[in-house]
Order: sequence, then C-alpha cells, then structure tokens
Amino acid sequence: MKPSLASGIESTRRITVDTARTIGFMGEEGRVYSTPDLLRDIEMTCRDLLLAHCDPGEDSVGTFVELRHLAATPLGLEVELTARVASVDGRQVRFEITGKDASDTICKAVHDRFVVDTAKTLQRLQAKRAAASEKAG
Repeated sequence: MKPSLASGIESTRRITVDTARTIGFMGEEGRVYSTPDLLRDIEMTCRDLLLAHCDPGEDSVGTFVELRHLAATPLGLEVELTARVASVDGRQVRFEITGKDASDTICKAVHDRFVVDTAKTLQRLQAKRAAASEKAG
C-alpha cells in the first residue's frame, strides 16, 4: 500500500439507478434501487478508492458491512455515494459511506476491506478448490 492511504481521504461516485439496479416488488411503477445493488455499488466505490492507493499486485476483499438503507430511490434518479476512509490498521481499511439522491439521504454504511496480494490469494483459492475436489471425489 502507498503512504497516500490515510484516514480522511474520500471519493464520490454518481450512479443513475437503471433497471438492472432495481427491484419491482410493487410493479413497474414502483421500481426502486435494490438493497443488494446498493451494497454492490458501495463495495465497488470503496474498492476503487482503495485501488488508487494500492501497489501493483495488490487488491482488496470485503470483510464486513453494516448498511442502513434509509430511503427508496426510484428508477431513473441519480444517486451520489461518498466513501471516506475512517481508519487504516495495517492492511485493514474501514470506510464510512453516505448515499444521497436528490431528495433524501438514502443510506449510511460502514464497510471494511482487507488489502491482499493478488498472486497469493489466487494460490490460496486454487488450493481450496483442489482440497474441495479431493473431498468430493
């Protein structure tokens, strides 16, 4: 990780809520930003902020999420997600996230990510697949 990764840095992403990000429990007129898609967008916003401060060969994995989805956002509206690094403890990074649409604060979240060495992580995954295959076979 680069020394530029520090508490207080932040990034904002603007997302238009498209059909793929919505859930239609209440029919087409009631389509709103789904919580699982909001969570994915939060995770990607935090990951992209973190990647800008990682060294080559590093990435991150999510390890914790606490999400309060506070208000519905209808299809077609724009959402602004702001992720701020709350703390850095070794390779563990905690983010605080706020989401807003034109009318409301739509979410508050905390998300932890852990910086990993990509090559080592891929090796561990390959070993896990092999062990699972041996167990199954």
